[in-house]
Amino acid sequence: MKSLTLQNGIPVMLAQMEGTDVVTALILFKVGSRHERPDNNGVSHFVEHLFFKGTTHRPTTLDISRELDGVGADYNAFTSKDYTGYYIKVAASHTELAIDILEDLLFHPIFDPEEINRERGVIIEEINMYEDNPMSTAEELSEQLLFGAAHPLGYRIAGPRKNILSLRREEILHYRDTHYHSKNMMIVLAGNLPKRTQQWIHTRFDSAPQPNRRTPKFQKFYYRQERSRVHVVTKKTAQSHLALSFPGPTYTSREFATANLLSVILGGNMSSRLFIQVRERLGLCYYIRSTISPYEDMGAFTIQAGFDTLRIHKAIAAITEELKKIRSSRLAHLTDAELQKAKEYVAGKMSLRLEDSEEVASWWGKQALFMKSLKSPELFERAIRSVRKSDVLKLAARTFVKKHANLVIIGPYAQSEKKGFQTHFRL
Repeated sequence: MKSLTLQNGIPVMLAQMEGTDVVTALILFKVGSRHERPDNNGVSHFVEHLFFKGTTHRPTTLDISRELDGVGADYNAFTSKDYTGYYIKVAASHTELAIDILEDLLFHPIFDPEEINRERGVIIEEINMYEDNPMSTAEELSEQLLFGAAHPLGYRIAGPRKNILSLRREEILHYRDTHYHSKNMMIVLAGNLPKRTQQWIHTRFDSAPQPNRRTPKFQKFYYRQERSRVHVVTKKTAQSHLALSFPGPTYTSREFATANLLSVILGGNMSSRLFIQVRERLGLCYYIRSTISPYEDMGAFTIQAGFDTLRIHKAIAAITEELKKIRSSRLAHLTDAELQKAKEYVAGKMSLRLEDSEEVASWWGKQALFMKSLKSPELFERAIRSVRKSDVLKLAARTFVKKHANLVIIGPYAQSEKKGFQTHFRL
């Protein structure tokens, strides 16, 4: 992996990969919903959409898509709580085109008023789509409980509909100019990089704009939760959906590797504890999983599942029983074989992901955005393999405490049933 810095301060990372004829060009900006305010929540995601609506060199969406489709490219963008990304994945012979289009999209957009108004409807339909998907909504709401609806980490990424309908073009452009500049971004290319790749990057990005105002810092999160929280969303569904969130690791936490293993052991695959006990033995759900979502000041450790609406209390009891087992201080509750299997799973999945240039670009890009020093996949695997049983059990004991729990249930339940869920949640 090669690192360099352009004359305007943009960091660039070039990851040469053998055995592929593909290149992924990825540009990340350190901006997301946690950088917003209540009155403009959703603007980061709105801006992301608008970059694809025409540039001074490619005036329409069709001009952009026709050129990319013409070379068989994969391309997209995404907005998260703390970063936004834009990528184009092409055959290596079209690397220059990918670099050119990304620079054009991001630094020569039109932001046509008619397109902005048209896109409002598109985003509202996207919000409708996610709200019709309880699997997505439950996780989002459980993090909102964890971080609080008043803190930017608890904001919904797409924002409320009223903001999408009321955001003015001037507000959108001001937000774009505040965060989209050379001091708040990085460029990553991974794959079979042509010899002239570095030259093409210099040509297109050396003149990227400098900030014309101070980039505001995000609001830090301070954890103060003293009791468990339960939120019920009354919705006519054939299946109940549950999300249970606890405080999780930061990007730079010393226990990041341990948290990954704990998540795998609990619900990371089809041989995990929750999957075997709750799905296979008790037959209570179709899907059940655990994930970690790290941020700079705190993360989320979340368990999700979908259940028969009539057996939700039994399902909650089964999940909490597994959490109580893993948080036990007795080493016998976690075998050497189980821990070793989790380590091999993490290492194996990482090897599979890093066969893909898109995953390699994402790995190095997020490292550079959030880590004080870069950690290679090899160093991360070394950290995974050094985790001890006692490390996992200590982390579980600190994490799965009832007063830190944030439980969201979506299903055909009256609000009056909330107390019953709290009663059955015996962690």
